[in-house]
Amino acid sequence: MGNMMFKPEPPMRRKTRKVLVGGVALGSGSPVVVQSMTNTKTTDIPATLSQIQQLVDAGCELVRLAVPNQEAVSAFAAIRKQTRVPLIADIHFDYRLALASMDAGADKIRINPGNIGGEEKLAQVIRRAARDHVPVRIGVNSGSLEKELLSTEKGVTVNGLVRSALRWTERCREYGAEQLVVSLKSSDVLQTIEAYQAFAQQSDVPLHIGVTEAGTARSGSIKSAVAMGILLHQGIGDTLRVSLSGDPVEEIFVARQILQCLGLQQPGVTVIACPTCGRTEVDMAPIAEEVEKRLAGLKHPITVAVMGCEVNGPGEARHADIGVACGKNAAVLFRHGKILRKIKADEIADELVNEALHLHDKAEKVGE
Repeated sequence: MGNMMFKPEPPMRRKTRKVLVGGVALGSGSPVVVQSMTNTKTTDIPATLSQIQQLVDAGCELVRLAVPNQEAVSAFAAIRKQTRVPLIADIHFDYRLALASMDAGADKIRINPGNIGGEEKLAQVIRRAARDHVPVRIGVNSGSLEKELLSTEKGVTVNGLVRSALRWTERCREYGAEQLVVSLKSSDVLQTIEAYQAFAQQSDVPLHIGVTEAGTARSGSIKSAVAMGILLHQGIGDTLRVSLSGDPVEEIFVARQILQCLGLQQPGVTVIACPTCGRTEVDMAPIAEEVEKRLAGLKHPITVAVMGCEVNGPGEARHADIGVACGKNAAVLFRHGKILRKIKADEIADELVNEALHLHDKAEKVGE
């Protein structure tokens, strides 16, 4: 299906070490892994489990939970027993929470070595992680760079971010850790790109890529797509998180779109829609958005065309697996280039979704 649509050649990947996070492989040629972070209170176990399931259903492969106190550790342990997706414990300031999270079953821990409480406490965390084979993400962030580097670099710089990441990577290895992942996140897109590029030239550690504090769904998606699109096209990046304000499920949609555009992930449903103009007789935007939302998470490649008029509509719709070309308060429904029937405007979303689900079910049966 969709064999008439252009399929990009995926970029060559940077060679890295391999890290296993609860059975999910990062680096060493493994597919780029999509992850997110819950924004519920970790101590609200039902709400957190519900959000985890929503993320997984949307295509999330790793889920990170905030662990700010001992109550959150206890909740983390309970949540770990009730979901299969690998869970990452996000730790700041208190090294004891990192140790306790590993006892609670964390598949990976995320720390900023500069704020974990000093050298001796960092050593305890890393040695425990090495002993128990728990991967560690070293999270270097423009908002929490070490004071000494801020002073010598006269602010947050690419060189400062890279020096911090290389320093902590080496220190963790001295304490016995080999299962390491590094991130070098800045809220500045160009600084983020350059920091990852520079680090990638000096290390074979797998990289978690992203733009920190990217912003709202609209602006943050653009920043993330630019930064991660460039890096991934250069082969840099083994796992990614699109950091957006609001519902984290939206992060998964954006992440998957970035990967699909670069040919780095098997495409699911692709919705193409015309930008609309003065000839359009049907309100297309909400229809396209509804179809895209209702079909999110489907695994097999299906292209759905939502076209607004007779100029480009019929041709574009015929090149898709299914599609509509709209007229005045109505549309013509196509499947594989053949007209199926004429439908009313208020039927378009339901008809497209039903047709897409039918094609998806057939594809799944063939794949069994």
